[in-house]
Amino acid sequence: MSIAHDLSDAEFDELDELLAITPEPLEPLDASMLDGYLAGVLVQPRLIPIEEWLPPIFDYEGRPLPDDVDPAWLARIRALVERRFASLNHSMLEQGWFYPVVLDLEADAADADGTAEDAAEGAAPEAAAQADAKVDANADEPVDPDAPQLPDDPITQALLPWVGGFEYAAVTFPDLHEQADDNINALLARLYRHLPAETPEEVEIVELLDKEHPLKNIDEAIEDLILTVVDLQEATEQQRYHVEQVRRDTPKLGRNDPCHCGSGKKFKNCHGAA
Repeated sequence: MSIAHDLSDAEFDELDELLAITPEPLEPLDASMLDGYLAGVLVQPRLIPIEEWLPPIFDYEGRPLPDDVDPAWLARIRALVERRFASLNHSMLEQGWFYPVVLDLEADAADADGTAEDAAEGAAPEAAAQADAKVDANADEPVDPDAPQLPDDPITQALLPWVGGFEYAAVTFPDLHEQADDNINALLARLYRHLPAETPEEVEIVELLDKEHPLKNIDEAIEDLILTVVDLQEATEQQRYHVEQVRRDTPKLGRNDPCHCGSGKKFKNCHGAA
């Protein structure tokens, strides 16, 4: 079996940039959400062809690409996404492990701090004062209670896009959510603990998981995410590759049995002669 060649860091960046220039008003997935989405497709209880799972990556609301989209742009995205899809599938099946594309909050914070310091060093005193005033003004603005609140937990902040992409696949292709299987439901709960809880029941589940299976740091959380997805892949594997057997209504006719036509001859000398 040939090993699927995964994307390099540069190719992941290229894919993220290509998706970012998806024609407006479409809202494509970013690289981290896309990675979770691909995993969500792979653990479905049925094999989903690329013609079904590729279009949703270009718009979170399911709107189609315009007819005049650049074919070279689309072909390049498809090639990169197919390679990542194949690599994820190979890693899960052969190694029981994979490396998810999750946010590196420390690196992002360092980049942001460096950019801010560079801007401050080159800014005039008047501009710096205006920036400080703008920050103070924003701090005084009332918070919309209905607006989605970003999580404070750094673990959830890092994993939220990936898990959000996984859930997007599960909603787009609901076969996984429709499984009446306690094990699958428990595994999904372990993943979805990183999403904002929207109901009292979800809050209770997250609190129970945090109590019985606490995640001490981001490395432990990523490991738990990986093992949970691999367990889901194994839990649905039998259905995904199930082959329906054809059952005969009557026993198979042997060559030395009397022919079914009633001629009295053996089947091999009658209708079976051909």
